[in-house]
Amino acid sequence: MPSPTSPKTIVITGGIVSGIGKGITAASLGRLLIDLGYKVMVVKADPYLNQDAGTMNPFRHGEVFVTDDGAETDLDLGHYERFMDVNLTQLSNFTGGAVYRTVMDQEREGEFLGRDIQVIPHITDEIKRRIYAAGTSDDPDFLIVELGGTIGDIEGAPFIEAVRQYYLENRHNTIFIHVVKMDYLYPSDEGKTKPIQHSIITMRGYGLQPDVVVVRCKRPITKDEREKLALFTGVHDTHIIPARDAQSLYDIPAQLEASGFSDAVLSSFGLQKPAKMTNTWERLYQNSQARQGTVKVGVVGKYIECDDAYLSVFEAIKHAGIYHQVFTEIVPINAEDSDIEKQMGGLDALIVPGGFGTRGIEGKIQAIRIAREKRIPYLGICLGLQTAVIEIARHLAKLPNATSTEFDPQTDTPVITILPDQLHIKKKGGTMRLGQYPAVLVKGTLAEAVYRQYRPDEIKKSTVLERHRHRYEVNPEYHQVLQNSGIIFSGLSPDGSLAEYIELPKSAHPYFIATQAHPELRSRPHRPHPLFAGLIAAAKLKK
Repeated sequence: MPSPTSPKTIVITGGIVSGIGKGITAASLGRLLIDLGYKVMVVKADPYLNQDAGTMNPFRHGEVFVTDDGAETDLDLGHYERFMDVNLTQLSNFTGGAVYRTVMDQEREGEFLGRDIQVIPHITDEIKRRIYAAGTSDDPDFLIVELGGTIGDIEGAPFIEAVRQYYLENRHNTIFIHVVKMDYLYPSDEGKTKPIQHSIITMRGYGLQPDVVVVRCKRPITKDEREKLALFTGVHDTHIIPARDAQSLYDIPAQLEASGFSDAVLSSFGLQKPAKMTNTWERLYQNSQARQGTVKVGVVGKYIECDDAYLSVFEAIKHAGIYHQVFTEIVPINAEDSDIEKQMGGLDALIVPGGFGTRGIEGKIQAIRIAREKRIPYLGICLGLQTAVIEIARHLAKLPNATSTEFDPQTDTPVITILPDQLHIKKKGGTMRLGQYPAVLVKGTLAEAVYRQYRPDEIKKSTVLERHRHRYEVNPEYHQVLQNSGIIFSGLSPDGSLAEYIELPKSAHPYFIATQAHPELRSRPHRPHPLFAGLIAAAKLKK
């Protein structure tokens, strides 16, 4: 049943094709409502039957976005956090697998008193419970619910039924936004609305009627097209919002607002639009327009053909470039290619991001050696720290067999080893060191300097908080050997046992730093992460 304090709820669905842009639409709407002075909560409901995104192949699903509390979530939560400048929790993402598991566990515990378990009401009730939990967690004015998948997907049917019931329980406090795309016929390039019409017919078949339709398009929608859509969909023509393709994701909120998006949403609730609207991203826009010159940033990975696999890394690079008013050209480098040195020609900076498994490891180590020897500014993230340690151990500490027990469990030189509390864990999902952990930065180091320069408010007694997702760490038994070879352990866990940051001294390299954390997850368009901001600053100096 609805809570007396249930927020105004906006359910966002998608039609016609997958990957239509529901997440960006939700994030943009959240940003606009916040700028209008409202408090907003957002949740992504994914119908797939995985427990979470943690074990999904990045080629198929993109990156795993980790929250402060350690939830392994859909990459859309990254869009939400970056656009809305919020830190979300596990309440903001749930899957069909998690829903079914909860209901099955309850059945095993006898909570249903012998009743037969059915999709309706048991599965739909659990979906609604999670939506209500998100909506009452922090007393928001608006709750945005993005339904994953496409209208008509078989696994999404219980979710559609759940939001239909939710609407009946909150009839005057719930609206639906449907995101679709205009189709263009080749060779005439004529815009066709029929797929949109049929998508909304399918939606109506589930008992849902959209209040606002967001139309992805490559050019402005004509008056005739808008009127035709209004006639056949039952949506007021002022509530049909064109969403033209944009050069930058961060242009989209302003484009949608110029098309009347927030007006359409607020009027659907019978609300007047507040007279004052802050423009949080004005400085972002000004810096973006003032960019001059280009720095080339290489990113070495094994999923490099799929941009979404490193989405937060790519966005963090862009944030730092905008901050420093320079264009950033991202150069993807496949770690399995044989011509890595050739591909690194002309780079101004290099990043080795996180990853798992042995494939491509030697290519990453080779790239790091080139960056170290040629003094190319370097940032290592998670696995990028571990491979940097291996490279330095092999070539500076003269330990030619140095490697990780992840790659060679029988190695006689395990400079990287599994965390002690991970030794007896056999399951893959949800078992890593996940979420936010503190690290104590050593005074006078590069790590401390960049945090103090770019985010001084986040250092508490030399301690910073970052998000993690890993099982392996630098082996404490090799700390002294590595220090003797030139590595500076510039950030440690509070008990001093885990190396959270490493770097090389300025005398050896202009900018060589790596962290066991995932700093890209906390970068924001108008507040770049210090490690990325420092990297781009060093890249500019190299030009």
